[in-house]
Amino acid sequence: MQSSTTSDRFFSQADLDAIRAAVGEAEARTSGEIVPYVVDHSDDYPTAAWKGAALGALLAPLVALAIHQWSSIWGIPIPYWIALPAPIGGAVGYLLALLPPVRRWMAGEEAMEARARRRAAVAFLDQEVFRTDNRTGILLFVSLFERRVVLLADSGIHEKVEEGKWEEITGRLAGEIRRGRPGPAMVDAIRSCGELLERHQVEIRPDDRNELSNELRRGTD
Repeated sequence: MQSSTTSDRFFSQADLDAIRAAVGEAEARTSGEIVPYVVDHSDDYPTAAWKGAALGALLAPLVALAIHQWSSIWGIPIPYWIALPAPIGGAVGYLLALLPPVRRWMAGEEAMEARARRRAAVAFLDQEVFRTDNRTGILLFVSLFERRVVLLADSGIHEKVEEGKWEEITGRLAGEIRRGRPGPAMVDAIRSCGELLERHQVEIRPDDRNELSNELRRGTD
């Protein structure tokens, strides 16, 4: 199980203030409504721990055999050499799979990508990013454990900006998350979103108003 306070450790109050200001600056120049959103993880990946246990249970007897054959360890009865390695290896594998790097490896890249995208879609609906007058909402979704970034834009943005145009921004932000600096990177990504909207003439309207709040929103487990 992942900690429910991971985002608290990654985003300082200064980061939160800078993110809010960056959203305000970007929205002052375009009609886009940017919603930055972060979750600690998009799934618990319960099968990852059991995969670790299974792998440990399979490998431990081979290790025990090697130790028995090529070491000078004596005095342990043969039944113990047969019975103990698998359960001990399974327990060790299970515990190792609770560590984030091992858990990510056990979960697999494809599963983490799918879970992050599914969680982003849920967040888009939960946060009502679609509820803007001209359908100009943008969700900038970050999943910290998976180190994934998903950007979902409403139909009013898709009319002006093709989906592939966001990849450089999301890729750069994901890279900085891996380096452990999501706060400043989120600010840079928001500014880049604003610049991209300006270049594609997502122009601010005379009656434009702030329809979605500017602060970093955090998902709950």
